Amino acid sequence: MRNWMSLQADFDNFQYRRNVYVFALKMSFLAVILSGVIIALTIPPLGFLGLLPVTLSHAIGFGAIFSWLVGGTVSGMLSLAAGFTMRELTLSRAEFEKLSRTDTLSGLLNRRAFTEAVDRIEGDASLVIFDVDRFKAINDRFGHACGDAVITAVSAVLTSAFDELSVVARLGGEEFGVIVCGEPLEERLERIQAVRARIAGRPIVAEGHHISITISGGVADFIPGRNKQQVYASADRALYLSKALGRNRVVHEREGLHHAWHGLAESRPDAEGRGLGSDNVMQAYGI
Repeated sequence: MRNWMSLQADFDNFQYRRNVYVFALKMSFLAVILSGVIIALTIPPLGFLGLLPVTLSHAIGFGAIFSWLVGGTVSGMLSLAAGFTMRELTLSRAEFEKLSRTDTLSGLLNRRAFTEAVDRIEGDASLVIFDVDRFKAINDRFGHACGDAVITAVSAVLTSAFDELSVVARLGGEEFGVIVCGEPLEERLERIQAVRARIAGRPIVAEGHHISITISGGVADFIPGRNKQQVYASADRALYLSKALGRNRVVHEREGLHHAWHGLAESRPDAEGRGLGSDNVMQAYGI
């Protein structure tokens, strides 16, 4: 009973119509009780002094009817109007909050919301940063409308490929971020690789063009006690390496870096035709 009579209301609860009606009913009930208390405190003394124009029993009856019909009804109507006003404010605030956390083109979370999700991660999970390969060339060749279609299509694939335990966001431009949770590391990597292969094997149809696209990805792991910024920086470096190694691939931070650098050094000769060497490559790529 005490909980039902409490007038404390969470502002967010007013987004539900039922809560608005409950709030108005509580206010009406409280108004009736308050009116009854006032009647009980004033009518008997007036009757004792002979100041009532009617008998004491009639005065109490009239007072009770007045409290229900006037106090309860008026209070309920005013509370109902106030409740629906707060409901509109709540819905407007919720819509504004959603827009402030959502990328308008893709419908995914934006960088701000993704950063907040990263900060909340606890336990084992993987951070993936995807980037659409040669996206500028797609815009230049097919136009920005096709570029937008590519972003939308990639967003749809990422959304369908990862379950509700994961977090998918567009970080800006052609870059996407995914937090993959709830699986052993090897299974997470298999799913990430499957997404890359799925996108590479399905051209995007836009503005009458069939546009073949690929994505590259960098993966780093959340480990209890590890700094979240370090995880993000490591995933970003892995993405950079996947681009340098030829694109359309996913590189995990704990893969054999020596082997990766060796392959990169052989595939990227300097101006004099010599291999850069792994140490120089690491310095050149800031890793």
